[in-house]
Amino acid sequence: MTPFIAEIIGTGFLILLGGGVVANVVLNGTKGHNGGWIVITTAWALGVFVGVVIAGPYSGAHLNPAVTLAMWIAGNVGPGEAASYVLAQFIGAMGGAFLVWLVYKDHFKATADAGAKQAVFCTAPAIRNLPMNLISEVVGTFVLLFTIFYFTDAELSTEQVTPIGLGSVGAIPVAFLVWVIGLALGGTTGYAINPARDLGPRTVHALLPIKDKAPFDVAYAWVPVVGPLLGATLAAFAFLWLGL
Repeated sequence: MTPFIAEIIGTGFLILLGGGVVANVVLNGTKGHNGGWIVITTAWALGVFVGVVIAGPYSGAHLNPAVTLAMWIAGNVGPGEAASYVLAQFIGAMGGAFLVWLVYKDHFKATADAGAKQAVFCTAPAIRNLPMNLISEVVGTFVLLFTIFYFTDAELSTEQVTPIGLGSVGAIPVAFLVWVIGLALGGTTGYAINPARDLGPRTVHALLPIKDKAPFDVAYAWVPVVGPLLGATLAAFAFLWLGL
């Protein structure tokens, strides 16, 4: 499997499972309706686990443009490779979102709440305050990337794995990391911490024939893109500055 295909499939599985749990919790008539935040954060973490297991041996399993950006800044991937990863991540995220809609199509029809239907695809703030929402995404993504750099540095120092990349750290630690970010920091914006995870499915939602759906929300849609990229950039420069 090529790294490009690995990123498509890994990201696709991540969004299929992550979006799927949101659909199961918020849409009407599902077996998991009203399952709650613990269910959502746990399944997102396990979705990351699945994506890393699939893509890790082939691409390093970035699955996230913010991860790819941080690895590029740190000098672990070249610009062409980084661009191909990001393209693959958006393709995978959009494909995964489409499959969630297909699986839960009847439940979308049974749900009148436009916000709930959109929540299956993308994030939205609990309290809309764009500067604070942006800070939430920056901080959450900084924690994600800064910790990943510690994982990879520890692994590399024992010469157990190469090259540096999300797949090199092992799937279980990354799953726990995403889980705790969701539990501790995700209550403000829904912790996108991944531009492809939000913008790709948000675009799919806008294109699908979903009755009475919410608008694209351009005024907010930039936050879960810019915030993670800023957080990743700060984490990468902190890694370089500290000389980890």
